[in-house]
Amino acid sequence: MSTPVTVAVIGGGQLARMMQESAIALGINLRALVEAEDGSTGQVTVDKSVGEPGSWEAVAALIEGADVLTFEHEHVPDPVLRQASRRVSVQPPADALCYAQDKLAMRERLGAMGVPCPAWARVDDEAALEEFGARVGWPLVVKTPRGGYDGHGVAVAHASSDVASWWGHGPLLAEAWVPFRCEVAALLARTPSGRIESWPVASTVQRGGVCSEVTAPAVGIRPETACEARRIGETIASELGVTGVLAVEMFVVGEGADERILVNELAMRPHNTGHWTIDGAVTSQFEQHLRAVLDLPLGSGEMRDPATHAVMVNLLGSRSDQPTRALADALRAGGERAKVHLYGKEVRPGRKLGHVTVVDADPATALACARACVEALRGGPDSTDLP
Repeated sequence: MSTPVTVAVIGGGQLARMMQESAIALGINLRALVEAEDGSTGQVTVDKSVGEPGSWEAVAALIEGADVLTFEHEHVPDPVLRQASRRVSVQPPADALCYAQDKLAMRERLGAMGVPCPAWARVDDEAALEEFGARVGWPLVVKTPRGGYDGHGVAVAHASSDVASWWGHGPLLAEAWVPFRCEVAALLARTPSGRIESWPVASTVQRGGVCSEVTAPAVGIRPETACEARRIGETIASELGVTGVLAVEMFVVGEGADERILVNELAMRPHNTGHWTIDGAVTSQFEQHLRAVLDLPLGSGEMRDPATHAVMVNLLGSRSDQPTRALADALRAGGERAKVHLYGKEVRPGRKLGHVTVVDADPATALACARACVEALRGGPDSTDLP
């Protein structure tokens, strides 16, 4: 019997875990480089090894005999990516992934493309930060160019002293604080041969810098704004040569005819804002990512039922050390439409432990049901361990 198509993935969190579900359906062998044998992905993936993404020896063993290498996070050193690309197809390629790894490079490239972004500056010291603040006004949003995620490496600074401890590790990215009305995410997939399929633009809610709730299609914005968000996402994918799933997080500013969007962040992998696609779209982001990196025909990104909205609510922390023990209460609270996805993670304050999706014609009803289900999994509304 010949060897099945093998997709090597770096990362052992919930994203690779959900990729495994789609790989099973497609008959693809998913081979994962995980951080822990009993981690989220390690629990469900047979073909795995424990190692660090910065170890060439670990990555070399991972890609041996694989058809493609992909990722569930961007924290892979560029030299490792370049070396791997000499042995296997790397998707997304290093020349694209660098713009998700380095926020300064991303801002510079998007600016050259004419993509609307917040006012920004590279600041190498406190004096440069003070000068930028004097020019655009305080507060500022200050970010570490590399390594940040889920609110880590991001600070709202009302004075340069607020990030005094950040100096000494290289330049920082300073951005004007955006008085946004809401946030949206454009999600799409692109193949190496250039085919693109987008999902409906979704509206998102952040809590403590972490994605908390997502509604698709987006609510509270003009159809023209959603179309523009989708266009910008597809333009970025094409211009940067992104392959696999791309998520573009955006701010919505202005009202009525003055409503417009500013690009905030890029993620070149399945993304939290796309988890709703598992239950709400014809093709989930995880199946589509596998199709895309293998350059297979893409599936439809349309809603399964165009008359409905899909609402996803994250389970962030829990009062219980085992949320699965609350499934009976959670499923009763969420109703028959509630779909629970738990990640098998050890409970820690504010940690992403799972999500609940509800699809309904009324987005408000779907949101209420999803919230009720999550609250039951969390152990009640009085949890104090949330960000």
